[in-house]
Amino acid sequence: MILIFILLLIVQSGVVAQSNSDCLMCHSDNSLTMSQRGKSVSLFVNQKIFDKSVHSGLTCVTCHDGFKAEDIPHKSKITPVECTGCHNDIAGKHIFHPQLVKSIADGKQPDVSCIDCHGKHDITSIKSPQSKFNEANIIESCTICHSDVKKMFLTSAHGKALALNQKGAPNCLTCHRHEVSNLSGIHDSLQFKKEQEKMCLSCHLDNPDVRAKTSPSAGFIAAYEKSVHGKAMLSGNSKAANCVDCHGSHEMKKGLDPSAKISRLHIAETCSKCHEKITEEYSQSIHGVSLRGGILESPTCTDCHGEHNILQHNDPNSRVAKKNVSEKVCTPCHTSVKLSEKYDMLGNRAETYEDSYHGLAVKAGSVEVANCASCHGVHNIKPSSDSTSMISKANLVATCGKCHPGANERFTMGSVHSTTANIEEPLLYWIASSYIALIIFTIGGMLIHNLLDFVRKSKRKLMIRRGLIPESHHGTRMYVRMSGNERIQHGTLLVSFITLVLTGFALKFPDAWWVAPLRNISPVMFEIRGVVHRVAGVIMILASLYHIYYVFFVPRGKKLLRDLLPESRDITNVLDLIKYNIGISDIKPRFKRFSYIEKAEYWALVWGTIVMGVTGVILWFDNTFMGLFTKLGWDAARTIHYYEAWLATLAIIVWHFYFIIFNPDVYPLNLAFWKGTLTEEEMEDEHPLELEELNKEELLEELKSKQEIIQSPEETIKH
Repeated sequence: MILIFILLLIVQSGVVAQSNSDCLMCHSDNSLTMSQRGKSVSLFVNQKIFDKSVHSGLTCVTCHDGFKAEDIPHKSKITPVECTGCHNDIAGKHIFHPQLVKSIADGKQPDVSCIDCHGKHDITSIKSPQSKFNEANIIESCTICHSDVKKMFLTSAHGKALALNQKGAPNCLTCHRHEVSNLSGIHDSLQFKKEQEKMCLSCHLDNPDVRAKTSPSAGFIAAYEKSVHGKAMLSGNSKAANCVDCHGSHEMKKGLDPSAKISRLHIAETCSKCHEKITEEYSQSIHGVSLRGGILESPTCTDCHGEHNILQHNDPNSRVAKKNVSEKVCTPCHTSVKLSEKYDMLGNRAETYEDSYHGLAVKAGSVEVANCASCHGVHNIKPSSDSTSMISKANLVATCGKCHPGANERFTMGSVHSTTANIEEPLLYWIASSYIALIIFTIGGMLIHNLLDFVRKSKRKLMIRRGLIPESHHGTRMYVRMSGNERIQHGTLLVSFITLVLTGFALKFPDAWWVAPLRNISPVMFEIRGVVHRVAGVIMILASLYHIYYVFFVPRGKKLLRDLLPESRDITNVLDLIKYNIGISDIKPRFKRFSYIEKAEYWALVWGTIVMGVTGVILWFDNTFMGLFTKLGWDAARTIHYYEAWLATLAIIVWHFYFIIFNPDVYPLNLAFWKGTLTEEEMEDEHPLELEELNKEELLEELKSKQEIIQSPEETIKH
């Protein structure tokens, strides 16, 4: 008591300032208490603990201000310690407790004060292992109050990484030092979401330690900002999903974790927060039902739309864009041998679609033609056995009618995914098989025939060049082979046929080296191709109709038709020429105006034009003819049109082009189609009987002319 009295005297006299030892003379007594609100509150200060604190260099009165040291007790209501006197950056460092700063500013007692977290006289540096806010202890310290998130965080991917002391693993303050909870209410929801995204990317994109441990690439993570969600948020849509909306916050887990919000089992549920109606449709679809039934290979939202790189469906680069949905979304699963065998799925559905007009048109660049989703639906895909399915028999007319106005019941008769390679479609199978056999037999026979002819004629040319046999000498007269009218008909046929071949096979083979550059010029090239193909078809049909008139009503045309009619000697000529070409006979058969070579080609052309014209019209007016002949009938016409095109094209190349270009006797080109005439040598080699007939006719004309002169010399003299 004497010491206390002396101390008080010193204080009163102002000789020295209040020191810690002065305070501890009383407050080192562990029995020192005071009554506050009916409770006994200890005023004991453990000097050993205080000396280890970060404030050990300060005096008591640095913090405990506003009381009279000489009064015992000092003051009836002690002024609370204000940490902001020294720590004026609380607002910047403690944004996760904004109520603390606000209460201090308003002069009110905060519900969370500095001492609640940091303590009183035992405050230690966060670098100290004993600090509550050392990285090793911070989770336990924060969850004393926030116990509701403790379990979620510890079982999250972040919590597990932190428990394993992985470099870059976040703790509470890693995220909450930033405005990611909007507790202060100073940000609008859009700004708040942007802050969350910025916080996530600061680690997962900008921190190399974190980026090295995450399986998605930096490009994959950065793709979010270019996605439909990222663009919407950056353009001002506060409802757009950001990282936290999909991955969660404290409960964030990797996708392989069955309980994660982004696991296959929960993705639809996560997406439903924004896309409720679509999710409801999906949940009733075959994919949603299968996934809930435990078939994890069944697709969910991200399998079709993507993950971070989700784009608008009308974006050409989107996986679900019209031109991409069949190839990039549906095909990978429906062509999988593994999935087909495991779940007894028909694995040829994608192949048959790609082979159909719809599939070929999509591949060629059309964005209007039907894709998988056009018929099967988008989120509401159901099997055909389901009465509510778009492809059930009861609904097919309506489904097809969306693109084909006027579709009726007959329109839907026949397999949609038709194939010529399977006996399940017997009509198409036998048409295709028959044509393939015909092509092999016909074109193969032409190749052998022309090869023998080429070898024989080449040997003869070489023997003449070496002087082994004498070269025949002929006159210089020219003989009319084709009149001007006939050359115009031939030219029209030539141009229209080549155009039809190029534009037709451009549809069937849109990725061919000679098609792709043209197709990539513009999206409208597909429509242009179709228009050009149809125009060429009309021109060929009109030329054919004129030719019919020509051979039936024009004198020269009538003679042309008579000369092209088959004769029995054509058969013997075939055999005789084969014997000559293989060396059995030394006598080459002599041909009239048209040999069996030209006759076979002409009548094959007539047949092919009829077949291609009829089937082409059926394909052109699909709505009408499917309603008349059924879908199966239309598919049959399409199959015939395709294989007949191959037969005609190969026949022209192998047969016609050989005899007018590669034939050694006329190489490099027979110019009769251009000039309309043949030389006397060409006539002697290819049409000797016609040459003899022409010479006889000329001789008879001369004789007749001489006879007329003899009979009427006076008239002749007058002339």
